[in-house]
Amino acid sequence: MTPMTPTTPNPAPSTWHDFRTAQPDFADTVRKRFQQYKHHVLSTLRKDGSPRVTGLEVEFRMDTLWFGMMPDSRKALDLRRDPRFAIQANPGPDAEMAHGDVRVSGRALEVTDPAVRARFVEEVTPPEPFLLFRADPTEVVRTGLDGDDLVVQVWRPGHPLRTMCRGADASPVREV
Repeated sequence: MTPMTPTTPNPAPSTWHDFRTAQPDFADTVRKRFQQYKHHVLSTLRKDGSPRVTGLEVEFRMDTLWFGMMPDSRKALDLRRDPRFAIQANPGPDAEMAHGDVRVSGRALEVTDPAVRARFVEEVTPPEPFLLFRADPTEVVRTGLDGDDLVVQVWRPGHPLRTMCRGADASPVREV
């Protein structure tokens, strides 16, 4: 197994709170990267299993990563049928990506509890009507540059944060 191979093929989801508790600095970096821009790219699974890619805004509130969306939107229907998702932070206006590329994969669970929804509405004031999903991560990845090295940080529930570096040459990936 190479250092870039996932340690578990289908990790169990964790909450954003669990992730933040396990890796507070990394979670803060990821949150700040998502907050740089309003719109991001969400991938869901269609009924036939093929990917669907759409735009989405995210919210970090109540120590949770939230997705709000219109009822009966394709992405909402996808998540109701199969909660697996991947979301990538907006890369920004140019090719620099000074703060790296950030992605979160996991399961999005619809929240129908009236008290939770009321608190969300109080803090966010989303357009009505809306569906609310709590995003529980199974993997969080940040890819960036450190000089000439490509640096990949990977967190999965129940595992420590892994950091791998790869040079621009043919040298092997090294874990730091």
